[in-house]
Amino acid sequence: MQHQHQKLTLGTLHFGPVSEQSSQVQGQGQHHNHNHSRSQSPEAVEEHVPMVPEARILRRTRSLNAPSPFQQFGPCGRIMKNSAMVMQIQDPASQRLTWYKPPLTVLVIKKKDSQVLLPFVQLVEWLVQEKNMVVWVESAVLEDKLLRDDVKLEQESAKFRQVHEYYTGVRSRFQALREKLVTFKDGRDDLTDRIDFIVCLGGDGTLLYASQLFQQSVPPVMAFYLGSLGFLTPFQCDNFQEQVTNVLEGHAALTLRSRLRCSIHRKGERRRESLQQASNNLLKPSLQSQYGYGPMGNSNSNNNCNLSSSNNSILVLNEVVINRGPSPYLSNIDIFLDGKYITSVQGDGLIVSTPTGSTAYAAAAGASMIHPSVPAILVTPICPHSLSFRPIVVPAGVELKISISPDSRNTSRVSFDGRNDQELNHGDSLRVTTSIYPVPSICSQDQISDWFDSLAEGLHWNVRKRQKCLDELSDLTTSSSEDTLDEFDNLKIYDA
Repeated sequence: MQHQHQKLTLGTLHFGPVSEQSSQVQGQGQHHNHNHSRSQSPEAVEEHVPMVPEARILRRTRSLNAPSPFQQFGPCGRIMKNSAMVMQIQDPASQRLTWYKPPLTVLVIKKKDSQVLLPFVQLVEWLVQEKNMVVWVESAVLEDKLLRDDVKLEQESAKFRQVHEYYTGVRSRFQALREKLVTFKDGRDDLTDRIDFIVCLGGDGTLLYASQLFQQSVPPVMAFYLGSLGFLTPFQCDNFQEQVTNVLEGHAALTLRSRLRCSIHRKGERRRESLQQASNNLLKPSLQSQYGYGPMGNSNSNNNCNLSSSNNSILVLNEVVINRGPSPYLSNIDIFLDGKYITSVQGDGLIVSTPTGSTAYAAAAGASMIHPSVPAILVTPICPHSLSFRPIVVPAGVELKISISPDSRNTSRVSFDGRNDQELNHGDSLRVTTSIYPVPSICSQDQISDWFDSLAEGLHWNVRKRQKCLDELSDLTTSSSEDTLDEFDNLKIYDA
């Protein structure tokens, strides 16, 4: 977790080896001058007009960040100045993708669906032949039976043989590209700093998979809608050539989707770490390696999926879920915020989600939906045995500690974006905070339009029949007494 007294500069952020975020820093990220007049509005931004000397126009410029608050309160009160106040925060509305050298390698992730094969082959063919890019695909793609000619069709079903014959043309085009593709296998190959650009073909799961592959800096992600929900996939495949070209030329807005850094601390680890640290202090550096006491965090024996050590962590894009698993008893979970006990959850479990994940499992559990540019962590109980336990939103910089209550009747299960399910025992704790490595998701339009379009198309947010105004109902109020009930029932008062 980042310390609050740190001086942060978010003007330029790097994603992968060759991309960065445009370094336009808005004035609203800076603190106001304390010599301003007290009559100035706290939401006003000062702009000088050269044609009229001494004239100032005070108005709010377009920004997704709140204005920097006025720091003088009344005649003699103000915020104490300290180094923690010095921050430069880029306005999310100005986040634009730029490349400081041309991207050469692209990772194409597709869902396992036969309907994706044709657009997948078309995209890969265009990237290799027209853009001269090195295309990476998962090794399982080459094992897809629909893309192979050496399949023993006599051992397959009649339906598969029919589908296999239908994709003969697609298969022949892919075979011509097969030798030019670079493959990787999840869990075996490290893609860090090897990929410049990511294209996802499918649903939201493809973007979650891309997030899982990169546990540090993530290259820019362009997601095409070829799935069922498509809340995180704003692009259509109809004219992918034009859209991908615009992105490769740097004409794209970005949404930085924050991720959660999660780690499990097992019971007894703290004592072992203290003993190891004491041994490190007593032994000379030359003897530490001889006796097996290396610096903390330098061991390579663990991977990201094994979170049973405080040195390991996993980054999640949607949520981390703690639930009671197969146990018939209620979960009894204690929640701490920056070391301070907050409350206990008695119910089916707990969801800790990012703003991106607020429209996923958390929304189904009754939480509010949060725009991904809002820096926050959402804590949502699952079926709490309480009528007053509502979901809460906490600042993004805090660290949450979640542990099993000592008097709990059972253990709990914990999963990360639906993967890596593990058991959380008595004495164990789960630490969750915001990661410094977001997922740079490329916008089809802009941050606001894409999000509300997703709410409308994916969730049918606030869809209902419109209430009629009084003028439209005037025929009903002025109708004669001779009108029958059947005539009222036959009136068409629905919206087009």
